[in-house]
Amino acid sequence: MPLVIPYPEIDPILVQFGPIAIRWYALSYIGGLMLAWWYMRVLIRRASASPVPGPLSLEQVDDFITWVVIGVVLGGRLGYVFFYKPAFYLDNPAQILQVWQGGMSFHGGLLGVIVAGILFARRHKIPMLAFADLGFVATPIGLFLGRLANFINGELYGRVTDVPWAMVFPRGGPSPRHPSQLYEAALEGLVLFILLYFLWRREGVRGRPGVLTGVFLVGYATARGLVELVRQPDVYLGLLAGGTTMGQWLSAPMLALGLYLIFRSKRT
Repeated sequence: MPLVIPYPEIDPILVQFGPIAIRWYALSYIGGLMLAWWYMRVLIRRASASPVPGPLSLEQVDDFITWVVIGVVLGGRLGYVFFYKPAFYLDNPAQILQVWQGGMSFHGGLLGVIVAGILFARRHKIPMLAFADLGFVATPIGLFLGRLANFINGELYGRVTDVPWAMVFPRGGPSPRHPSQLYEAALEGLVLFILLYFLWRREGVRGRPGVLTGVFLVGYATARGLVELVRQPDVYLGLLAGGTTMGQWLSAPMLALGLYLIFRSKRT
């Protein structure tokens, strides 16, 4: 009989006032965006006195956060609709807007933020790759909080296993499973955040626009691809060709683009 760590059942609703419920998942989005905004301002201040200053002013960082919110919400929701459950939402289009029912895609949210970033950079005549570098240095904050919220919700759990740290998730049946949400929080969030922080501090790296963006894309794609090996596939998709998953398929272009940006970067 394998050792099983008790799953710490936490109410997904932090507090409720009548029909209005404040959920941990919503707070992870709000907290991730606010902390990323604060962190970008800190980096801009510290870089302002260096030979390689940041690409934005503090005022532009403040303006951009609104664009990010729109990109994350619209992109994340539409990505989930089209990447994971297109047939269901084609039959039930009214539910596309019911974000409170759950269903957000990181890859869709990423695309939404990229589109928002391109439009914002063009409007303010900001160098695109240097701008992207600053944004992606802060992105792991939201990833870390989002994966913790997935763990609290007991969703996106791992496959059945007998490792000593396995957990029985309420939605996953009686068998112990990998706490894959915590793996992703550690790799996509904490490890990637630390790596990008130390790279950002190096003026030689900041002076090569696109490198930090490439490191983020490669780091996320690698972490996600590895965790997908132990993460339970989505029930409505299952395993795809060769035992792969949708998460791995969506991460492959990120890996390719990240490697391209790293190898093409030139010192400005």
